Amino acid sequence: MRTAKGVMSMGADEASYPQVPALQEAAELIARAKYFLPGEDLDGLRRRLARTLAAVEARPADWEPRFYRTLQHAFPGGRIMANAGAQAYRAHVSTINCTVSRSIEDSLEGIMQAASEAALTLKAGCGIGYDFSTLRPRGAHVTGAGAATSGPLPFMDVFDAICRTIASAGGRRGAQMGCLEVSHPDIEDFILAKRETGRLRAFNLSCLVTEAFIQAVREDQEWPLVFPAFRHEIGHVPLLWRDWPRTDPDYTVNEQGQTACRIYRRLRARALWALILRSTYDYSDPGFILIDECNRMNPLWFSEQLRATNPCGEQPLPPYGACLLGSVNLASLVHEPYTPRARFDFAAYEEVVSVFARMLDNVCELHGLPLSQQAQEIARKRRHGMGYFGLGSAMVMLGMAYGDEASLRFTHEVTQRLALANWRTALALAREKGPAPALREDIELSPRHLRQSPQLAQDGYRAGQKIPARLLHARYSPYLQRLATLDAELTAQLAEHGARYTHATSIAPTGTMAASVGNNASNGIEPSFAHSYLRNMIVPGERAKRALRMESYELLLYRQLVDEKVDAEKLPAIFHAATEIAPRAHLAVQAAAQHWVDAAISKTINVPGDIAFEDFRTLYDEAIAQGLKGCTTFRFNPAQHQGVLVREQDLAQTRYEFQLADGSRVQLPGDAEVEYENARYTAANLYDALKEGFYGKL
Repeated sequence: MRTAKGVMSMGADEASYPQVPALQEAAELIARAKYFLPGEDLDGLRRRLARTLAAVEARPADWEPRFYRTLQHAFPGGRIMANAGAQAYRAHVSTINCTVSRSIEDSLEGIMQAASEAALTLKAGCGIGYDFSTLRPRGAHVTGAGAATSGPLPFMDVFDAICRTIASAGGRRGAQMGCLEVSHPDIEDFILAKRETGRLRAFNLSCLVTEAFIQAVREDQEWPLVFPAFRHEIGHVPLLWRDWPRTDPDYTVNEQGQTACRIYRRLRARALWALILRSTYDYSDPGFILIDECNRMNPLWFSEQLRATNPCGEQPLPPYGACLLGSVNLASLVHEPYTPRARFDFAAYEEVVSVFARMLDNVCELHGLPLSQQAQEIARKRRHGMGYFGLGSAMVMLGMAYGDEASLRFTHEVTQRLALANWRTALALAREKGPAPALREDIELSPRHLRQSPQLAQDGYRAGQKIPARLLHARYSPYLQRLATLDAELTAQLAEHGARYTHATSIAPTGTMAASVGNNASNGIEPSFAHSYLRNMIVPGERAKRALRMESYELLLYRQLVDEKVDAEKLPAIFHAATEIAPRAHLAVQAAAQHWVDAAISKTINVPGDIAFEDFRTLYDEAIAQGLKGCTTFRFNPAQHQGVLVREQDLAQTRYEFQLADGSRVQLPGDAEVEYENARYTAANLYDALKEGFYGKL
C-alpha cells in the first residue's frame, strides 16, 4: 500500500497506513464553503494553520513542520480552521467555538445588555449558551412598572430573532443553547416551546436537571417550582432555601449563601419528568444536562458555577466562559484496516495528542473574542476541549462492532490516553511557559468549598483560610484525582507547578469537520449515520437546503483496499450504521468515554422511529445511572423535522403535502425533486423551508 503524502510515522511502520482517499465531491464542497480560503485546498489549509499557530512560539521554524505533520491526524475546531491566519479576508472574527453568556440580570436593562453582547458574539462566529433561569416567571410583579413580567420565553424569542438575523462569520449560521432549571416556574412552557411551528429554531434547548429532582422522581415526590422571593414577599409566601445562580440586592441570602425562594406551586416530579421525555420523544427537544454532576466533576469546582453549555452541549462553561476545540481523527491512525493485522497506533496517537495540545494552547493568543470579559476568561484559564472523531469508522476498520466489548475497551483506552497525554503536556508547558493565571491565584475557602469537598476539612483546612488554586485543582478535584489512579506523580506535580490550561478534554459533534476535511469519517463519538445517505446543507445563494450525496470514509476505504465495486447496500456485517445499533450500545460507548473527559460529550442516541415510549424513557434512567452529564436522543419524525442527515428509504416512505396557488393540494414522497422558483429541491427540504419560514432566509 502507498502512504498519503505528509503522514507522520512516529516510529510506526509507515507503509501500513493506507492511502487516504481523495475528498469526495460533497466533502470538497462543504470544506470550500466552511473552511478553505479562496484558492485554498486541504494541504493549503494545513500549511496556513501550521504557520499561523507556530508563529506564537519563540522558535516558529522548529514547530511549524511538527504542527503540519500533526494536522495529518488532527484538526482544530471549525472557527480556527476558518479564521486563523485569515485576517485579510475576515478581519473581525474569532477562533473560539464555544461561549456562554453573562449571567442574565433579571431586569429589562440586564436582558438587553445580554442580548447586545450575544449579537456581537454571534457576529464573531462563536456559538453561545444561556441560562434563562435567572429571569422571573410569567406573571411575577415588575417593581416600578405596575405590571407583570412575560417570563423567560418571550425574551428567548428576542435572542432567537437576533441569531436568525445575524449571518455568522465564515459561512456559519448562529448557534445557541437555551437552558432552564427544572425548578423554574415556567419549566413546562419551556419544555413545550418547540411544539410551536418555527419557534426557537435558532436554539437547542436543555433542562438543567438536579440530583434533588432525580431523587424526587425516583421516590414519586412532589416537586416545588421556585424563584427567589423579593424582600417585600418574605413572611407572606411559602419559602424554600436553596442555592441560586445569581444574587440580587433585593434577594435574601443566609449565612450558607443560600437564597430564600418563593414556592410558586408544586407538581409531581414524575409528571414533569414524563413531560420532558414525551417532548423529546416527539420533537427531539429538550435534552437535559445533569448540572450537579457537571459542577462536581469540574476541575475548577472551587471557582466556577456552571449553569449553561455551548450550543452542542460538550462544554459546560461559567458566565462569559470561552473554550476552543480540536479533534483527532482516529480513523487516520489505523494500520492495515480490514485485515487480521488491523491495529490502532497508540504510540503515534499519544504524540499527536501532545503536539496538538500545544497547538490548541497557542490559539489562546489568537482568540479574537469580541468582549473583554470573554478575553479575560480565555486568558486566565486557557481551557481547550480536545476530543476526537472517526471513532465509529476506526471500529469498522478494526473489525469491531459499535458497542461490543472490544469497542468499549477501545473507547475507554483511547479516551484515557487522550486525557493523560493532554495533562502531561499541560505540566510540561506550565514548566516551559507558565501555568494558567487562574491556577496562580490563592483561593479563600468558604463553607461551600468545605461542603463540596469534605476532604479539605479532613486535611485540616477551615473556612477563611487561603489555599493555592493549583492545589484545589489537582489534589481536590474529583476528576484530576481520577487521573491520579493512573499516574499519581503527574497530579502531584500539577499540584506543585500548576497546569498550562485548566481544562483539556471534551468530545464535540464535529459534524461539518468530519464530513468535509475528514472525508466523511464518523463524527465525534458516533458511528457513521449510514454508509450512503443524503446530507441537507445550507448552500450560499440557495433558498432552501440542498441534499448532497455522501458515503462514509470506511466505505470509500473499503472500496479502495478490498472491493472497488461493493454496493453500499450489500456491505459486510461489520458495517453497522447508527440506526442499526441498539440504543443501549450508544449509551455504553458514551459512558466508556465520559469517565475520562473533564468537560462533556455531545452524543446523539439514534432510536428507531417505532420504539415504544416506555422503552425510550428507560434509556434516560440508564444514562443517569451510568454517570453521564447529559443525554440527547433523535427519533426520525417527519411530521416535525427530518434532521441534517437523512436515509433515502426514510425520505421515500414519507409523503409531504403542498397547497398550490389555485388551492389544490398535491402529495409527494420526500425524495421527489421539485422545481420551485427556478430552482430544484427535494420535496422534504422545500416543505421544511416553507413550513418553518426560512425559505429564502438561509
